[in-house]
Amino acid sequence: MLYTVLAYLIWGSFAAFFPLLKPAAPLEILAHRVVWTAVFMLILIVATKAIRELRAADRRTWLSIGAASIIIAVNWLLYVVAVNSGHVSDAAFGYFINPLVNVLLGMVFLGERLRSLQKISVTIAACAVIMLTIASGQPPLLGLGLAFSFGFYGLIKKRVNVSAAASLAAETMVLFPIALLYLVFLTTQHQSTFTGFGAGHTALLISAGLVTAVPLLLFGLGAKLIPLSTVGMLQYMTPTMQMLWAVFVVDEQLTPIRWVGFVIIWISVAIYLSDIVVARRSTA
Repeated sequence: MLYTVLAYLIWGSFAAFFPLLKPAAPLEILAHRVVWTAVFMLILIVATKAIRELRAADRRTWLSIGAASIIIAVNWLLYVVAVNSGHVSDAAFGYFINPLVNVLLGMVFLGERLRSLQKISVTIAACAVIMLTIASGQPPLLGLGLAFSFGFYGLIKKRVNVSAAASLAAETMVLFPIALLYLVFLTTQHQSTFTGFGAGHTALLISAGLVTAVPLLLFGLGAKLIPLSTVGMLQYMTPTMQMLWAVFVVDEQLTPIRWVGFVIIWISVAIYLSDIVVARRSTA
């Protein structure tokens, strides 16, 4: 659980990090994330000899990795678009929905079952999300895209039988040629911001690889060790941090009904986590 909590804390701080990469556009930021994450992860798996896992991986594993790479790329792009266009609260809303998606996927695809308190918690959270959806007055397409892309990514990661480091390295290496070609294209069109805005901007774009890799490695470890439904409920930490950032730092306005919905969701999380604590004490 510690791995998962640390991953969500880092992800919660992303709303502060990605605006620092402007004036790079979302697609350029995505390409840099892929390229530098691939470089960082390749060095890591060579140093730790985890590259042997990829050499031994079968066709089915590589197909799963390919699917995961596409899904996580969509998620990264949607998130950068949200936080860099002043829609941090929409991103937070998406990640409030995501745990419900994880619970659903865990039950449908992995046969996970919920205890009574967990069912109450999920039901409360679902009611809050429905209320927030109705209050918004339009389908939350950005939020749903973030929720379902990350939910399916977590499901695939749980089924890939390689280490978290090897899996992430493979995912970014699959995307690396496309991302690199796009960056070359931007350079030839004189639209790249990589070298035109000072050494600090260049360093920030490179650091996006490390910032991307660390929480995904932690998430990959956590997703394999605890139930997917628990992974999903813990994720409420991230949108809570994002929402606080949206309100108190970038001054986004939230309607009273959204505040009510978020408070209800926090209550559901408290119930779910309390159930986990009670269950562990009873088996100790």
